Amino acid sequence: MTWRKTYDGGESQRVNKWLASEGVCSRREAEDLIAQGLVLINGERVDDPGRKIAPGQTIEIEDAHAKPQISAVLNKPVGVVSAQPEGDQIPAARLLTRANLIGETANMPTKHTSLPPLGRLDQDSHGLLLLSEDGVLAKAVIGPDSKLDKEYLVRVRGRIDERKIALLRHGLMLDGRKLKPAKVNVVEPQVLRFVLIEGRNRQIRRMCDLVELQVIDLKRTRIGPLHLGDLPEGKWRALTNAERDALVRASR
Repeated sequence: MTWRKTYDGGESQRVNKWLASEGVCSRREAEDLIAQGLVLINGERVDDPGRKIAPGQTIEIEDAHAKPQISAVLNKPVGVVSAQPEGDQIPAARLLTRANLIGETANMPTKHTSLPPLGRLDQDSHGLLLLSEDGVLAKAVIGPDSKLDKEYLVRVRGRIDERKIALLRHGLMLDGRKLKPAKVNVVEPQVLRFVLIEGRNRQIRRMCDLVELQVIDLKRTRIGPLHLGDLPEGKWRALTNAERDALVRASR
């Protein structure tokens, strides 16, 4: 199977470095593919492991390493866990069936496919959940240096006032550490929109507890440039190549 893509970077880059950033293979594996004569740029075989690819050039790889990696966009329902299940809990990956698929995909997950969640969404919350076997994408979404923000719609019980909103935006501490600034605003009566650039354990629920607001519904609607959109609850679709590239770019 041939993997093919046109390089759209701003300046030339070593082939092995770019293939690693695309999640195709590691740098060392890329060098092995070049040594085997399996890498071509604009139809010309690459022999030099230090070869660079220039903007606008197209690379082709014929090898099992180039198989597409599965990444799923799921609208997780309440009651389903994104992390490792305990007892009779239902893991999110179990919902990735042909019956729940919206649209088409060339690569269906099997019972042997490992699709960890890229950022947890607790059992009592619902909305956008990304699951993937793509290590480069995982680093982009949940890596320590990721700049991706996440957006949530949160329905609360209790009185909302400017003092509480100000505290939610900046000034709270969890586990002895000050939280990074958050964007919080009222979108309708008793509904807040949170935009966070960090994701501590049950962070929004705990933040609300600190200002005497009780969360009664929490829905994630966006991860960086990736939106939940109108994907029905309990359904999933394949992440597109364009969406993957946008997430990786936005994380830097």
